[in-house]
Amino acid sequence: MPDAPAPSAGPVFEGSPVPRSGWLRRHWGKLTLLTVVFVPLIGMVLWVGVTLGYTYSSGTRTGYVQKLSHKGWLCKTWEGELAMTTVPGTAPQIFAFSVRSDSVAREIEKIEGSQVTLHYKEHRGVPSSCFGETQYFVDGVRGTK
Repeated sequence: MPDAPAPSAGPVFEGSPVPRSGWLRRHWGKLTLLTVVFVPLIGMVLWVGVTLGYTYSSGTRTGYVQKLSHKGWLCKTWEGELAMTTVPGTAPQIFAFSVRSDSVAREIEKIEGSQVTLHYKEHRGVPSSCFGETQYFVDGVRGTK
């Protein structure tokens, strides 16, 4: 009498990405969801942390603040423009900047209209305008005489 084939647990599909049995099969959908949603989210959080934590350059700019406004739908930042001129009577060069701190923005508003010196840090590669519309983030201000 020939040997009978062993009973199988179900149909076997060659090349199927889902495991045939066990713990992995029961949780395959959850693992896929975690991979599709959370891995890119964690990557984005790490990217934002690196770009905001690393300063490409820093320096100061001196001029007259001609605009400062609180903007944004979800993430509110202060966006401004500094008019810099080397010689009176020439067209000013405009320096666009972002301020993330409300206290620094209040200091800028106090001395607006007179010549100011802004200290900034440049952060390149920030992935969203939620953190500021420019790559220049002002973190200090002083009035000049």
